[in-house]
Amino acid sequence: MIRRVVLIGSGNVAESLAQAIASCEELTLVQLYARNETRGKEVAALSHCPHTADPQQLDPTADLYLLSVSDRAVEELAQQLPIPQTAIVAHTAGSVALDALRPYPHRAILYPFQGFSAGRRIDFRTVPLFLEASEEDDLEALTAFAQLLSHQVYEADSARRKRIHLAGVIANNFVNQLYAAATDLLHEADLPYEVLKPLIHETASKAIDAAHPALVQTGPAKRGDRATQEGHLALLNDKPELKAIYELISQQIWETSKKI
Repeated sequence: MIRRVVLIGSGNVAESLAQAIASCEELTLVQLYARNETRGKEVAALSHCPHTADPQQLDPTADLYLLSVSDRAVEELAQQLPIPQTAIVAHTAGSVALDALRPYPHRAILYPFQGFSAGRRIDFRTVPLFLEASEEDDLEALTAFAQLLSHQVYEADSARRKRIHLAGVIANNFVNQLYAAATDLLHEADLPYEVLKPLIHETASKAIDAAHPALVQTGPAKRGDRATQEGHLALLNDKPELKAIYELISQQIWETSKKI
């Protein structure tokens, strides 16, 4: 059983995880380890647990050592930290394989499928968690642990998790970048971002309520309204990258709408 946890990292994911673990009565966040001492102390204070930046002071009594660090830092830290061989060692990266934790016999992954931002508290019970482990017993223990944090827990090997991560980048990072581009267009018309917010809210709400987002698609590309699209493209002549994005996505919307 996993009851005592050491969390390694101080980024946005670590901040949310630390608070979720600390708020669970069945779990104890024993310690937070982070090389960034200033940020580490901030995250530790939010979750009311001790912090250390010294690897030699890593608490040796935890059942789970959870590496919530950048993808490129997972393997490096796994090889450097004095983690007991009897404990489960897991990372939270969406695109890093289980073998990155190769020094340890009890390897696992707990990937939270959500976008996290510093200072923004998320109800972790709603966050889908995708799990993988090198041993069946470890997977059972990790599943029981994850179910204390979230109502949505799934198994996912590396191949499946890569697709999940890709879907998240498109739905989160790409869509947010388009929000930013739309906001810049409004600013050019001397209009504030607030004008866009009701549209963003309604579009997201419809997509959430629908069986599939394609079923609630609207706009000139779905209608095949080339005249309107040509007018839009003309306005983007001085923004070649955004113009190319407009053309590609419009074509994909049109092709998708023909299949429904």
